[in-house]
Amino acid sequence: MPGWQKVYDQNKDKNFEILSVAVDGQGSEVVKPHLEGTTFTTVVDENNTLVNMFNFKMVPNGIFIDEEGTIRLIKEGFSVDNYEHVEAVEQLINKEVEKVEFDEGQTRNEQTDLQLQLAQTKFKLGMEYAKQNRDEEALKELDDAILLDPDNFTIRKQRWYIRYPEKFGQDIDFDWQKEQLNKELKKEEQQRNQGLVCGPDGCFIPQDK
Repeated sequence: MPGWQKVYDQNKDKNFEILSVAVDGQGSEVVKPHLEGTTFTTVVDENNTLVNMFNFKMVPNGIFIDEEGTIRLIKEGFSVDNYEHVEAVEQLINKEVEKVEFDEGQTRNEQTDLQLQLAQTKFKLGMEYAKQNRDEEALKELDDAILLDPDNFTIRKQRWYIRYPEKFGQDIDFDWQKEQLNKELKKEEQQRNQGLVCGPDGCFIPQDK
């Protein structure tokens, strides 16, 4: 968050505000340690509502909204360490441009609407189990959700919070996340090659495969 605070401090006197939305199903107590030293407002989205509204698959993201409520920039994977991203926001603040669109080079796996709806349903069910401390049932639903929507890093992260809580202290272990992600993607690809089937009842490999 120090990077976001720096952007805020440099521009807060230009009719500019940051509303930070923490997409975190674990609730506000998990978020609080990361807000130390910030002076802008942060709210918590426990149900992935914002992510699903804009079809984001990862965090952080940037949305710039002008005084009239018009969206002038949407960037999945917005980074305050990326000069191009920060410059775009400052151009909008200074009214040097009306809108910014980034060239999105990343390709995604294609899921059907039904798959995405199933993934969201299983994510919500999994998080409800997690709130009841029914971790085994939560992980079953979240594991199915990520197989249905493998590009969705917000779902993947919630599984990690439950399965590997020691990796989510005040300092987040991004190297571990990268290694874990690669390991899981290889396993999921192997499952698909074995004929993985996913539906409302879950994901499984048929016995005759």
